[in-house]
Amino acid sequence: MRFISVMSAAFLGLASAATAQSCGGAFSTFVANLKDEAIARGHAESSVDAFFAPVRQDSAVLRADRQQGVFQKPFTEFARRLISANRLNTGRAKAKQHAATFDRIEATYGVDRGVLLAFWAFETDFGGFQGDFNTLNALVTLSHDCRRPELFRPQVFAALELYEMGDFDPRRTTGAWAGEIGMVQMLPRDIIDNGVDADGDGKVSLKTSAPDALMSGGKMLSHLGWRANEPGLQEVTVPDTLDWSKTGLRTTMPAAEWVARGVTPRHGEVAGALPASIILPEGRNGPAFMAYPNFSVYFEWNQSFTYVLTAAYFANRLQGAPIFNAGTPEPGLSGNQLKALQRKLQARGYDVGGADGILGAGTRAAVQDIQQELGMPADAWPTRALLDRL
Repeated sequence: MRFISVMSAAFLGLASAATAQSCGGAFSTFVANLKDEAIARGHAESSVDAFFAPVRQDSAVLRADRQQGVFQKPFTEFARRLISANRLNTGRAKAKQHAATFDRIEATYGVDRGVLLAFWAFETDFGGFQGDFNTLNALVTLSHDCRRPELFRPQVFAALELYEMGDFDPRRTTGAWAGEIGMVQMLPRDIIDNGVDADGDGKVSLKTSAPDALMSGGKMLSHLGWRANEPGLQEVTVPDTLDWSKTGLRTTMPAAEWVARGVTPRHGEVAGALPASIILPEGRNGPAFMAYPNFSVYFEWNQSFTYVLTAAYFANRLQGAPIFNAGTPEPGLSGNQLKALQRKLQARGYDVGGADGILGAGTRAAVQDIQQELGMPADAWPTRALLDRL
């Protein structure tokens, strides 16, 4: 489920020459080079041989990497698809069942339980399905693939460290297609850096221990920059007179200033002193949210704008927020239409991360700029009218 792109698109596009030279080619040669590098890093040759002995290239991993069309759905459709009554009820039950663990996470890291419940739900359906891909095969296959080797290659060596610690079986450890393991889906390096033995049994068991998985997830969010005891997202109502060009994640101002401009919360009070942005995932006539600094941390876990917004909204729902007001947004573009728009934006010099049919941050920013240039409401929501104008 998880859309693996945990570094910014700009950074991923700047892979070093050394990394670029260390992907592709014959798979057996690639693995031999990995083994040589592991030994050069100080790992024992016998350990390296045993670790890499069963590795195989997995074409199913590459197919999964290329087929992430669910992230092309608009927010309203995506959210309704992921957030069912069953998930809400299960999430609330899990909150009660593991209340002591969540209390400890909130006291230690300041991460609200709703945030971790949302990730737990979306990543593995509360641990019900954690993925059945061989983790080593997945990591080496994606390292060999030249699309994002700088992300996955270091994870291979982190998995080797886990193996030497007795916490990874190259033949039997399984997880998601992109190499994450456990109930909240963490990559090997994240497990080494943030794994917590929360249940006190002497092991970090992210696949079988909910306390370990949740506490580790809380520590990871803290490590990624989560600001303790601050909100991440809040649904708001926006006035028709709002300057749409100021909306989006590129513009921040104190939440109190947005209130002065006519923005009002649908639930609770705004955190007036905190910097905030106004997000309109489907334009000025659709849902509206105020995003605080912690919202940006979600992108360190997952780079899909729609996924992140849905997870943050679901976190709020699990803690009592109402169903969002869907409004009456203008119809969006189909996947092929959005690809056509992205090609037109690229031709005008905008970096939209490729014509992939996914409405990410780069495309939204470019759309907003073009809308403003053409004298259209600059709400970053691409419509057929914009496509026709271009």
